[in-house]
Amino acid sequence: MEIYSPVDQITFEIPSAIELYIKRDDLIHPFISGNKWRKLKYLIAKAQVENKKTLVTFGGAYSNHLLATACAAALKGFKSVGFVRGEELDASNNTLFLCEQFGMQLIFVDRIAYLDKHALFQKHFNEHPSAFFIDEGGRSDEAILGCAELIAELPQSYDHIVIAAGTGSTVCGILNGCEKHQLNTKIHAVVVHKGLAEIENYVAEKSTYKNFQIHSEFHFGAYAKTSPNLISFMKNFQQNTGILLDPVYTAKALYALYQFIENGTIKPHEKVLFIHTGGLIGSLGMKSLLA
Repeated sequence: MEIYSPVDQITFEIPSAIELYIKRDDLIHPFISGNKWRKLKYLIAKAQVENKKTLVTFGGAYSNHLLATACAAALKGFKSVGFVRGEELDASNNTLFLCEQFGMQLIFVDRIAYLDKHALFQKHFNEHPSAFFIDEGGRSDEAILGCAELIAELPQSYDHIVIAAGTGSTVCGILNGCEKHQLNTKIHAVVVHKGLAEIENYVAEKSTYKNFQIHSEFHFGAYAKTSPNLISFMKNFQQNTGILLDPVYTAKALYALYQFIENGTIKPHEKVLFIHTGGLIGSLGMKSLLA
């Protein structure tokens, strides 16, 4: 599957002296959405080279990564298994329903056991040499390599790139892509949870690109937490642009971008790129907040 996503210019509530563009990775695939295909691309290639037959990965009950892995496995001829955080859950939500439609076997585990993913893998698949471990969110060097390729697709250079940060693989890929192409673009990584130190340590380990800033003030309380202001912003943007966001990642990062414009971090006559990392199916689990 070839990756293609357009770059659209957005003028909604943007000062005329600033140019805002959105890299529409949400359009790559309906289920292997956004950065998910980029992160899985080389992991799947590695699994093929190693003659593995089953992709085994991890996620929460509304994990876009679980869904992307289930779909990619079916597309590429693998079986798939997903360890789901929270043994009290069932497969009645939209995300897990779709995972099962793509043939993924779901194993529900309590939150304590879930913390040690390698131990879970060994416990269930030690006797299965054809099983291939994929960490939560696809976090890996292969994921970083795949995400770095986004920079080569860009039609022009930008003064700023803004992106949501979860596990950190996508951000590291963007940083490494900028370094490879000898850019000096300022990268803004908007952390969507409270794990600032973890992201900082991971970036320091995986990238040497210096022109970046990690923003920790836009998580709205914690991962998957929101606020009335965020939801209002998200709805307003969607209804005036026709571009859907998700409240966990992209809405938070785009909200931050608009704050950067307001507080002068992004200045007049600068070009800004927002990377839409997809993940729209997972937002169906938060319908009560968005109604």
